[in-house]
Amino acid sequence: MEKPTLWFVTGSQHLYGPDTLRQVASNSTSIATALGEATAIPMGVIFKPIITDPDGVRALVLEANADRDCVGVILWMHTFSPAKMWIGGLKHLVKPVLHLHTQFNESLPWGTIDMDFMNLNQAAHGDREAGHLHSRIGLHRKVVVGHWRHSSVQAQIGDWARVALGWADLQCAKIARFGDNMRFVSVTDGDKVSAEAQFGFSVNGFGVGDLVSTINEVSDSEVTDLVARYSDEYEVAAELQNGGAKHDSLRYAARQEIGLRSFLTDGGFTGFTTTFEDLHGLDQLPGLACQRLMADGFGFGAEGDWKTAALLRAFKTMERGLDPGTSFMEDYTYDFTEGEEKVLGAHMLEICPSISSGRPKLEIHPLGIGGKADPVRMVFDGKTGSATNTTLVDIGSRFRLIVNEVEAVPIPPMPNLPVARALWRVKPNFQDGVAAWIYAGGAHHTVYSYNVTSEMVQDFAEIADVECVVIDDYTNIRDLRNELRWNRGAFGLRG
Repeated sequence: MEKPTLWFVTGSQHLYGPDTLRQVASNSTSIATALGEATAIPMGVIFKPIITDPDGVRALVLEANADRDCVGVILWMHTFSPAKMWIGGLKHLVKPVLHLHTQFNESLPWGTIDMDFMNLNQAAHGDREAGHLHSRIGLHRKVVVGHWRHSSVQAQIGDWARVALGWADLQCAKIARFGDNMRFVSVTDGDKVSAEAQFGFSVNGFGVGDLVSTINEVSDSEVTDLVARYSDEYEVAAELQNGGAKHDSLRYAARQEIGLRSFLTDGGFTGFTTTFEDLHGLDQLPGLACQRLMADGFGFGAEGDWKTAALLRAFKTMERGLDPGTSFMEDYTYDFTEGEEKVLGAHMLEICPSISSGRPKLEIHPLGIGGKADPVRMVFDGKTGSATNTTLVDIGSRFRLIVNEVEAVPIPPMPNLPVARALWRVKPNFQDGVAAWIYAGGAHHTVYSYNVTSEMVQDFAEIADVECVVIDDYTNIRDLRNELRWNRGAFGLRG
């Protein structure tokens, strides 16, 4: 997408006459312009001609489906648009839909209101007519209610627009898988064909030897230039600096990054996976390279976890233009201090520096698995604040998104833990939040984000037409277990 946009589409009918339709078009143009200029909405909003008949709906849908830059459609019924005329078009619309239930005026003109005003401003029941039809035909959509100038309304539209952008990017996303998933592991495996049919992204495997060939082609001068940039951007351990005992390890990490970046860029890949069980021809498991590629927007999954790689790419796309704060993550270990229970999130190497609270430090330490040389990695503490932890799992008959709202807290000094990390409290509380995650079949790998909210994850699930389980302050274990049972029946009936 060169210039992603939203289309603003208004429904009416010829019953009101040309003067009214001109007024509808004028009002709709004003709203589209204001939304396009709103700082909360991360893309342009294009006014489209007023829809008044079935042919107009079908023509609009064909145009939207064919427009690569159109990431979603905003629908609004300014007056009263009989909903049956929308059926033929909406049944074939493949772009995400937001139904904006608003009206042009913010306040009613009590002293002058008359039937001409009433006939012109009919969204209060025009949108209800549309809403019934949308429900009747099973249209997946987001509903936002409120005046179009209100910041809260624009923020909701903006969040949904980010989700629609992430979805659009996923339709042509390509994940390169270097090696298989970790042997005997269940949750990182899954049905790649069904995933491509459901979400749009493709996953294909490549031999590690293919990557090794690209890494070996990197010139020494390219490595020297990148190592110099490392010194500018990070604190570098003395043994990794020029003249240090492990400087060659840093140079090899830079060579890995350049080669991996070249392989992905040349192949048009937007994400990738690695595994410590398949490193033939590599001197060390890529750590620093994975961290830096994530910071540049690539999706990543460790141990062959292609679902998390694709989900991370989608989340990275959603947060574009914001202060970045999204990473591959793993719930690694717990602090069970009674009343103060917390989760320590980390991984062997690969946590994105976008979540760092300060300047990362480049260090080198033994890995303990993989049987290769000690890998270089960034070490840092994660930021504090509200965040989400989200996973995408294949439960056999379908895919399920699970999102847990968490609160990241300050990290005590851990001088002997040589990895990047985050620390958080689970909502609604540790016992119920963790139990809910396990009941739902949540993975140990997640996408951890300070920018993508649980509502945005729900919007993503609505667009993708997959089940979504939310674990937050309102979660009750008994209700959640019933929800999972009901979802099994509801989604099973559709299959």
